[in-house]
Amino acid sequence: MTDSPETPSAPDSTDQVANVPGFGHTPHAQASASPEPSGFIVDPHGAVDVPADSATTASATAVTVAQSAPNWVYQTWDPNTTTTGQQSGPDKPKRSSSTKAAVLAGILAGLIAGTGSYVVATNFGANSSTISLPTTSGDTSPRPDGSIADIAQRVLPTVVSIDVRSATAAGTGSGFVIKSTATDSYILTNNHVAVGAGANATIKVVFQDESDTVATVVGTDESYDLAVLKVAKGNLPVAVLGNSDDVVVGDASVAIGSPLGLSGTVTSGIISALNRPVTAGEQSASFINAIQTDAAINPGNSGGPLVNAKGQVIGVNSAIATMGSSAMGGQSGSIGLGFAIPINKARAVAEDLINTGKSDHPVIGVSLDLNYTGAGAKVSDLTAGGPADKAGIKIGDTITKIDGHRIADGTELVVRIRALSVGDTVTLTREDGSTVKIVLGSSASQ
Repeated sequence: MTDSPETPSAPDSTDQVANVPGFGHTPHAQASASPEPSGFIVDPHGAVDVPADSATTASATAVTVAQSAPNWVYQTWDPNTTTTGQQSGPDKPKRSSSTKAAVLAGILAGLIAGTGSYVVATNFGANSSTISLPTTSGDTSPRPDGSIADIAQRVLPTVVSIDVRSATAAGTGSGFVIKSTATDSYILTNNHVAVGAGANATIKVVFQDESDTVATVVGTDESYDLAVLKVAKGNLPVAVLGNSDDVVVGDASVAIGSPLGLSGTVTSGIISALNRPVTAGEQSASFINAIQTDAAINPGNSGGPLVNAKGQVIGVNSAIATMGSSAMGGQSGSIGLGFAIPINKARAVAEDLINTGKSDHPVIGVSLDLNYTGAGAKVSDLTAGGPADKAGIKIGDTITKIDGHRIADGTELVVRIRALSVGDTVTLTREDGSTVKIVLGSSASQ
């Protein structure tokens, strides 16, 4: 059982979610290779850059979100294989004389054409003046307000690259400036970027003008995969924060960050879906009611902004789905399935971290059965005197809906509750059709 009510727990109190597949881990020197999981993998995309003296390669956090996805294999041409699949060698049928003649004719034609071209070029150069090719003038590529180029020009100055290094591991990610005074500035990024290299790490922030400075951690929230950094550098351009509640499927989206350490990279797409329940982070700690986008997001984009057509930040890029690992740090690149933390939730968490160094999580005061395989979330324990206990929820109840929305499993229940705020009232529907209203309680996180 656990005191963190909304974190489903196993019988051994490891706070795991029912039927959520295993995770990888953030960069650490002792990380070891693990079998390649099948199906889609959601992983925070902080590109790993392990120091040269490290013998191991750190991997990013991962979670399986589908049981079986196709692995596309493209056949390569084998010079020892004929077009009919017969292997070359002593027993291979010889080409006919007509085939040989055709090949020879092609070679001769090429030689003749090449010789002719050389002669023409030589004679032309000897009997003509210097050649000048035409040029164009004026605006050959209009960039109206709201174009991708216009958005990039306005947002890029607020985006930073983040390099985190310790004696045993290293990682890179992205972030953006959310507040700046005359002397200091605050940067929002992912928790897995800020703590990815372990304890006693040095965090370096690199700005678009290529200047850099060391940052300190103001506060982190593992549950939402968010962190705020502070730098002793003032009067910086600040990102404009939008309203993620106004986002609809089909809206234009632009992702900005440092994929694979390539700072200032801009990609565009649309909003593909909303309210995607995504878990990310070590030991399934982060539960994100995510915005899905097909804008290309790759390892290293973590913590960077997802912006709308007005250049307003609507999300914090945090995770991607991939088809499996590749040679590039053990991670595959974008397949058009990226996930961002809605900025309304990120804003609230950032304000808490800046003002108090911690953030509050909404909870209902239950633990969930890890072994339950049916639809919905089955209650395995209650926090005495907690919101659910006061509302009449019983051990063994199965919650099938929250505010009228069906709940597939315990993970989705946790995600939907954490997308709300402390003090909000929700209506839970049980398997027998009965409903209860619960006022969300608080569980503070350092």
